[in-house]
Amino acid sequence: MSQRVVSTYSTSLSRSGFYIALYGLVIILLWIGLFKFTPTEAKAIQPLVSNSPLMSWMYSVWNVQQVSNIIGGAEIITALLLALSPWNKKAALAGGLLGSITFISTISFLFTTPGAFHQVDGFWVPDAFLLKDLVLLGVSMMVAGSSLSSGPGTTPPRQSPGQH
Repeated sequence: MSQRVVSTYSTSLSRSGFYIALYGLVIILLWIGLFKFTPTEAKAIQPLVSNSPLMSWMYSVWNVQQVSNIIGGAEIITALLLALSPWNKKAALAGGLLGSITFISTISFLFTTPGAFHQVDGFWVPDAFLLKDLVLLGVSMMVAGSSLSSGPGTTPPRQSPGQH
């Protein structure tokens, strides 16, 4: 294959991957944000939030469902900002930063929630539903970073000359 064809495929793959990651993140945030409005999810996140030094104070102000609704509302707003990010730099920056804060908070649950790790055959295994937030944090940071580049909104990271 010629260098030009390889470069074209490389750019197409990078752009496709970026937008799949971006809108995958949007879908995940919308989905879990909406689910936070159910009593089942409100009860499910209670042990995580109540053991978090960053978030446990919320239960002294609001009840279990209200705390879950607030978190869910923030996740939905973050998803909407991220969905607008290809066209609006401010939405991209705000969504990327809010997503980063969200996932730093949820990753911290690994260290603050009793039982977040368990042993399997002598190997310490974290709860995968929290561990996957490392990838979502990375996507959020990419969006926030790309909002600082030139252009109307977010774009996939550009390859430097000579990179394939």
